[in-house]
Amino acid sequence: MKRELKELMLESPGRTLAVAESLTCGQVQARIGAIAGASQFFLGGVTAYTLEQKVKLLGVDRAAAKRVNCVSAAVAEQMARGAGELFGSELAVATTGYAQAAAEWAVEEPFAWWALAHRRRGGKFFVRSGRIECPGEKRTDVQAIVAAAVLAELVSYLGELAAAR
Repeated sequence: MKRELKELMLESPGRTLAVAESLTCGQVQARIGAIAGASQFFLGGVTAYTLEQKVKLLGVDRAAAKRVNCVSAAVAEQMARGAGELFGSELAVATTGYAQAAAEWAVEEPFAWWALAHRRRGGKFFVRSGRIECPGEKRTDVQAIVAAAVLAELVSYLGELAAAR
């Protein structure tokens, strides 16, 4: 996937990427940074673990995020758009979720939301998101699964863009 991501990002001159993470706590950024030549397209990322940082750095809607403990498709989408705005990138991905059960939020099994934002002409973002279920997985495995999944979604989306040309 590393080679594919680099090739797809560089296929269109000027394509850039930013990342906003919560659940994955920097793992998406680390995987991108492990690609030789990532500096040609990767602008940077933010690990925003708290509501305050999601609001401050990524423009997440405080009231809506607070109601869902910062875990929803809408929060992931806002995080992705926020990363795109913060770094001025064409593309951005984001992750948020529960790496383990959380009784206080009635979460029995780990799951996450990912989002991908693509800035189109005129500056508006097209956004897609999805949910990843991780029943029975350990915390660190959930983080790795979600990091791999969001990057696979990015590669798939870039492949769609390439095929549409």
